[in-house]
Amino acid sequence: MNIKTVRAYAKLIPLKKPYTIARETIYTAEIIFLEIHLSNGICGRGAANPDPEVIGETPLQTLRNLHSDEVQSGLAEKDIREFHALIGNFRKIYQQFPATMAAIDMALHDAFGKWIGLPIVDFYGRHHSKMLTSVTIGIKDVTATLQEAREYKSQGFKVLKVKTGIDTEEDAERIIRLYETFGDYFTIRVDANEGYTTENLRYFLNKTAFLPLELTEQPFSPRMNMELLEFPGAIRNKLAADESLKDAKTALELAQDGLFGIFNIKLMKCGGITAAFEIANIARQADIALFWGCNDESSISISAALHAAFACSHTRYLDLDGSFDLLEDSDHSGFILEDGFLSILSRPGIS
Repeated sequence: MNIKTVRAYAKLIPLKKPYTIARETIYTAEIIFLEIHLSNGICGRGAANPDPEVIGETPLQTLRNLHSDEVQSGLAEKDIREFHALIGNFRKIYQQFPATMAAIDMALHDAFGKWIGLPIVDFYGRHHSKMLTSVTIGIKDVTATLQEAREYKSQGFKVLKVKTGIDTEEDAERIIRLYETFGDYFTIRVDANEGYTTENLRYFLNKTAFLPLELTEQPFSPRMNMELLEFPGAIRNKLAADESLKDAKTALELAQDGLFGIFNIKLMKCGGITAAFEIANIARQADIALFWGCNDESSISISAALHAAFACSHTRYLDLDGSFDLLEDSDHSGFILEDGFLSILSRPGIS
């Protein structure tokens, strides 16, 4: 079954409400969509929303790449049964453009899964049927933090990811007040987005040591990774690498150094499902847990991440809330959200 046409386009989608992390405030999501149409009418879908600060690729670059002759002619009339080989060919061209690669990778996976009549998670082998996802509270004062947590509780969510990294004292106070207010209703994890120094992290961990915090994500800039060795192994085991983890090469380096006990895999960082599995295989050998994350993304790419996550036995954490805050979204979501749990729809492909 051959590929007949390829279409890429962009949409600028406002968020329902802006949110703040350590390095910026985010108001919109510029999402690039890719459609691969087969000769029998099947449409494979991919989507990308790169974070230029993390991967050095802009949405405009992604769109230009997907419109390029390399992609258009590189896919036209190709046999979908050769999707793995096609992904390998494009990875040689777009090694420095992981969001471009993610869109191509997931669209090919989606088309192939629909052609063979299997969900992609079952093509690779399913290990999970449903898991809780966290929802994100941006950097805000204590009162606003508690109010947003109440809203999430009313919606059935049970896991919070709280953004930190600007004011360490207020960070600690926000977490303490969340536990005082909600007790053990929420599982709470924090994400500093590189905002801490060694002293900041030590202060924050000491202030919250009596609380059952689940994990702390990316406390330092990647260039400060080795400073994590100043902390005992029991603390590093509860640290998650995000911006420090981009591909299989950095995964191998981090695993060898023993800096993080958790890897946060994002398809936009690594380049799609194929690259994500390479990181996952390294993590499994090093006994590192998997934590699947996202940017503000279409439900198409969230679905792709969920298929990959559920195909890995050592997936422990999900933070796949990236489509929840979009003012509008694709009609091709491949997952169900119920009481804070994500599960995959029983239909072929991804979307």
